[in-house]
Amino acid sequence: MQETMPTPPPLKVLIEEMESSMEDVPSVFICPISLEPMRDPVTLCTGQTYDRSNILKWLSLGHNTCPTTMQHLWDLSLTPNTTLHRFILTWFSHNYFSIKKSLQDVQRTAFHLLESLNKVKGQARVKSLKELRHLLHSHASIRKTVVEHNGLALVSSLLGPFTSHAVGSEAVGILVKLDLSSEVKKNLMHPSKVSLLVDIMNEGTVETKMNCAKLIEILLLEGHVSSLSLLVGLLRLVRDKKHPTGVVLNGLMLIKMMCSSQESVRTSIVRIGAVPQLVDLLPTLNDECLEIALFILEVVSTIPEGRMALRDCPNVVINLVKLLMRVSERCKLFALSILWAIYKLAPEQCASEAVEAGLAAKLLLVIQSGCNPVLKHMSAEFLKLCSLNYSASIFISKCMLTTTIQ
Repeated sequence: MQETMPTPPPLKVLIEEMESSMEDVPSVFICPISLEPMRDPVTLCTGQTYDRSNILKWLSLGHNTCPTTMQHLWDLSLTPNTTLHRFILTWFSHNYFSIKKSLQDVQRTAFHLLESLNKVKGQARVKSLKELRHLLHSHASIRKTVVEHNGLALVSSLLGPFTSHAVGSEAVGILVKLDLSSEVKKNLMHPSKVSLLVDIMNEGTVETKMNCAKLIEILLLEGHVSSLSLLVGLLRLVRDKKHPTGVVLNGLMLIKMMCSSQESVRTSIVRIGAVPQLVDLLPTLNDECLEIALFILEVVSTIPEGRMALRDCPNVVINLVKLLMRVSERCKLFALSILWAIYKLAPEQCASEAVEAGLAAKLLLVIQSGCNPVLKHMSAEFLKLCSLNYSASIFISKCMLTTTIQ
């Protein structure tokens, strides 16, 4: 007797179950609004077809045009596209069982790789981890399989003081693709594991650096990670000129997260000598990185040790003054706040250096611009303080003003 194929589930279920294998879905089946396969295709008077739920949402927002052609809709009725619906259902039904079998094969492979991690060592372990990482990257559906078979605890247990960088890099690449439980996150916060993450981050490839940064961010969001070696590692990361902007940005964002949530970190930043290094970096950073670096220095300037460290930086005033007219309002606020902190410790020295570097002229431009009132007030007050050490005629000359503006 001929074996009959089991009946596939309804179209809605088919699409949901095959969500992770949508690469080969014909483009004609995709709704132009959601860019997902249509479950209930309907056609407008313009001849364009959309999924019913998406076009109804579009129309409910008050639009009376076709989303694709932007033509005026002279008729708002929706005509079911039964032919297209039949084609979509046929395609998904035809591919359902083959894809289902393929996913089952992938899940078995993932299970065998997890089993092998307990048995193999050295390069064989690296190979198994690499294969598992690639599987997770190409088949999101097996993430559940990995978690259900104790993969989280197993992979995280491979990170320790004696773990090779090759094993550690692959393990981190796996962990960032999974939803980590609180228990696993707590385990990863152990100082020995954090130290390993820092080493891998600094010595690994760009992809490894990004993965380590992402994992550290996950841990910081979970709770305090107060390892001094982490700060040292992040500082080393951001000051290395070989690293692309994305890596530097991630490093600065992690330092920002740490010093924003933990007061003790601000003292640690000063203690490891980060302040002069960040000050020297300022002229080389792009606008996004610059804003974060200035935020860190502004936060550090709120503690006495931070203010003294900033005062003792030989280029801090010059670097901050140079930045004032090429950055966002937030950066200007941070820069002026840092200058205020330095001025309170060494008023004459700070004012003199700032004016000689051209601060007065820049502050006048800020005051005349359409910036926010807080920034204008800070600029005006700082300008008054800077003028105290000069006669009116000399200060005006320092401002480089025209006769009319004078």
